[in-house]
Amino acid sequence: MTLPSRREFAGAAAAAIVAGHTPAAESKKLVLIAGTPSHGPGAHEFNAGALLLAKCLKDLPGLELSVNLNGWPKNASVFDGAAGILIYADGGKGHPAIQQNRLEFLTALMTKGVGLMCAHFGVEVPKDKGGLEFQDWIGGYYEDAWSCNPIWRPEFKEFPKHPIANGVEPFAIEDEWYFNMRFRPDMKGVTGILTAVPSDKVRDGPYVYPKGPYKHIQEAKGRAEHMMWAVERDDGGRGVGFTGGHFHNNWKNDGFRKAVLNALVWICKLDVPRDGVQSSVTDEEIKKNLDPKPTKK
Repeated sequence: MTLPSRREFAGAAAAAIVAGHTPAAESKKLVLIAGTPSHGPGAHEFNAGALLLAKCLKDLPGLELSVNLNGWPKNASVFDGAAGILIYADGGKGHPAIQQNRLEFLTALMTKGVGLMCAHFGVEVPKDKGGLEFQDWIGGYYEDAWSCNPIWRPEFKEFPKHPIANGVEPFAIEDEWYFNMRFRPDMKGVTGILTAVPSDKVRDGPYVYPKGPYKHIQEAKGRAEHMMWAVERDDGGRGVGFTGGHFHNNWKNDGFRKAVLNALVWICKLDVPRDGVQSSVTDEEIKKNLDPKPTKK
């Protein structure tokens, strides 16, 4: 895969990069959508993160990649033949999936069984615009004033028997791990993948925004929370939510990275290797393709 130069990267508008093996009849196409620049240096590095994930997946047999930088693809043909979609971008009212007629567009794709994974801020949509769809498509979403977003260090010690967990070893890492998602009623069809118990101190806040604490979060002290989850939909598609991904350096962590790579393979209905997707990320690679952002003084 050829990466864009610094100048090309900085000026790209929804640039698409296609990588992977030559498409064959049995190949599965994964469309990665990276959001526009956000936050300070080293945080919400959606473009660099998507390119790193593509680098880690580019040699996986049977997978074709379409990497789309700096926002929603300008050309809808990007989605032709897609087996799975990743949205790694800012969410809330500005979520790219709820702009214009994109909810309707995605509904048509989901009805065909296309997989969907949303990462970090990308799991948040307004309750009245995208909430029900996200519950259906990926099993749950971040609801403003219901979910919370502290920066903390969960310990992921045990994993379910699920392809996404293949080869993932216990790990702990500090990130802006959202929790208390607005899941489907009774967690119907939802399987927790990365699950941990926040400490009482974490529940008491402060959260990133609003700083909290929220009474209903405090009242759930001692309860395990899902920071990554998966669903198999009635339409045949698969969905995954992942609340980490705030700090770009975390992609160097093997467990963190493998869980996400496995999930991307899984939503495309490819077999996840028994030991998970093998990959590595160097210090040099983690510094590549970062968005041009002003350094705080």
